[in-house]
Amino acid sequence: MAKVLALLVVLLFCWAESKNLVFQPSFIFAAGPRITTFLLGNITDVSLNVRPVFPSNVTGTVDPPSCVTEETQWIVTKELFGLNALRVHLHLNKSLHLCGENETDCCPKPLCVLESLQVSACVGNTVQASLLIQAQIYAHLISTNPGSDRGTVIPNQVYEPLGSCPCDLTSGACDIRCCCDKDCSTEELKLFQAHCHKGPFGGEPPPAPDYHCSAQSEDSPDWFPFLCVVSPLENNPYLGLFYHGDTIKPKPRPSFQMPILSAPVFNIYRQGNPIFTLDDQLFTIPQMAIGHCVYNAPVAFLENFSFKCVNLLRSCPTTFPLQTFPSDLSMKVNNGQGGDVTVEVRDETVEDLKDFLSNAVVRSDQVEECESVTLALDYTFYWKGNQITEIVLTRSVGTFTFKGRVALTTRYSAEFLTGEDTSESDLKNPAASGMRGYQVGRPVIAGIESTQTNAFSVQRTSINLWKPVHDGLCLTAKKQPLLFAENSTSGCHLLVSLQNLTQCDLLRDTVASLQADLITATYVGNTGNPNSESEADWVKIRFLNSSNSSGDANGSCSGIPAHIHIHFWSYETRMTEGNGQRNIHDIKVWSTLSTWTLDCGGGDVSPCADPTEAQLFPITSSVTFIDIPAHRGPPKTRFQINFTEYDCDRNDVCWPQMFFPLTKYYTGEPHSQSLAKGLILVFFFLAASVLGTPWRQLRQAWNGSFL
Repeated sequence: MAKVLALLVVLLFCWAESKNLVFQPSFIFAAGPRITTFLLGNITDVSLNVRPVFPSNVTGTVDPPSCVTEETQWIVTKELFGLNALRVHLHLNKSLHLCGENETDCCPKPLCVLESLQVSACVGNTVQASLLIQAQIYAHLISTNPGSDRGTVIPNQVYEPLGSCPCDLTSGACDIRCCCDKDCSTEELKLFQAHCHKGPFGGEPPPAPDYHCSAQSEDSPDWFPFLCVVSPLENNPYLGLFYHGDTIKPKPRPSFQMPILSAPVFNIYRQGNPIFTLDDQLFTIPQMAIGHCVYNAPVAFLENFSFKCVNLLRSCPTTFPLQTFPSDLSMKVNNGQGGDVTVEVRDETVEDLKDFLSNAVVRSDQVEECESVTLALDYTFYWKGNQITEIVLTRSVGTFTFKGRVALTTRYSAEFLTGEDTSESDLKNPAASGMRGYQVGRPVIAGIESTQTNAFSVQRTSINLWKPVHDGLCLTAKKQPLLFAENSTSGCHLLVSLQNLTQCDLLRDTVASLQADLITATYVGNTGNPNSESEADWVKIRFLNSSNSSGDANGSCSGIPAHIHIHFWSYETRMTEGNGQRNIHDIKVWSTLSTWTLDCGGGDVSPCADPTEAQLFPITSSVTFIDIPAHRGPPKTRFQINFTEYDCDRNDVCWPQMFFPLTKYYTGEPHSQSLAKGLILVFFFLAASVLGTPWRQLRQAWNGSFL
């Protein structure tokens, strides 16, 4: 797809200034039933005609292009591709399989289509461009027996002897390089007779191994007969794989000993996994991908999205997704637990179309009216655990009129909400993560402590980051919620003049007020679904003060809180249904102070000369998530760190393990019991040494020396 787009960009660049029409390419040799080309230039009021042409027997040339439509076996469709390009598709309206008995729509011979086509682009009755196509298409040769049924069935060696040709893998066909295959003819064997499979896999007896006495040759050393192995040649590494034995018929078993088939296993949904329909097809919704709208993009579990697609219309749409029907949208979806859930379609009519249409004409009599056009498809998935409990689709339709062409903007979205009920309270709180741990990409839940009651109570809110739009100024910038486990940096610009730099206190307060609007909360939920009245479910935000040691100078201000840092510490608590649950342990917020001075370099001295001339200064915010590692046992001692040669985890030889069961490395039984048994063994060894023959001889020699 990327190569096609790149080629089209080059072609559009070459013909952007041209008012004439041209096909690219202008000649196509087709070997398949589908043909695609591009028509470039002024495509207004262009019609396409296809007709078969026949080269002259005298000159070899074809008839000149014509706007007369003739009946062919090709179907032509066109698709608008930009402002000055059409993508033209030709599809063969004929089956490509060979004819059987009493069949008509088929190919009577292998060369099914052999013809020349001429595609003409006409404006009125005048030919503007033409395309010549040479089609040479062969029929699809489909075997009556599927390939999976043509494999040679190798019986169980316990019941049936294995054949003498193991390389015969295909039944009824010649296997290449298998010289023992009886399906190969003499002519086929001549093609690969010098490259047959060697050894028993090619049907030959296994060669004698080098260590066998029968393998002695003139180059064998003199000591070979003393060290060679004498054994029958049947004793080879392939013994048991290829042999001839008696046929043993299996005995019938009673039915109660038959294995019980287990219930079908369904892949449960996890975050990021695709959603499937009941017939194991991907559940798709139109989405934006690489700058283009894809109408069959899969939907991932627990991944929200919202996209807008712009469609240039010259006539009323008749295909998906601009024309939809509730019966097509109300499909059955696999709920992730072996069951299904049906998409509930709710229609709403849009009266005000100003957010969807542009350049629409409604005042002329010669206008085209489009009824029940699908303007938006908004899916809401309700889930619990790893299961989808309900799917609600809100289909927005509208009727509009236009003249010429119009730009129609459509919206497609998917939102995952937790809980079994579909009350309005759930719809107003889509930020809840839905389980004890946070989900990646969901907004961090924050709150402001309520002072109306004596008991602890938190009113939910969100922590925001800058989302600049249009000119990027802080006065017009919007805010976006902070998402869990996603590090990001954003900001906006503030216009500051020389007059503002003479009022540093006011400037610092203004910047601090802008940064304070991002974080109005005082608490953050440590879980993905905290209780508003439980203080244990909330973590207090730590705001750190930043000191300013430098003073203000003429024409500059110091101590400006231009950057705000937000650090989260999170940790993994437990596993729920195969997913790790992460909680927030701590949050710290502080500012980095900057000094703002007007830049008058480069010859532009107007900001420093004119007190009202302003420059742009950045105000930024960043968020960082830090993972707290899980506890991995007691820390290593200084001896284990310095003397790594005694570390059993980093060496193949571990000296302390050689003294088990006296050491703690023996884990077969409690250390106290193994130590006691080890000491008893030492005692018996010492007693045997004292009372044994060596000690008695020493005692006799000692006594004899004194005598």
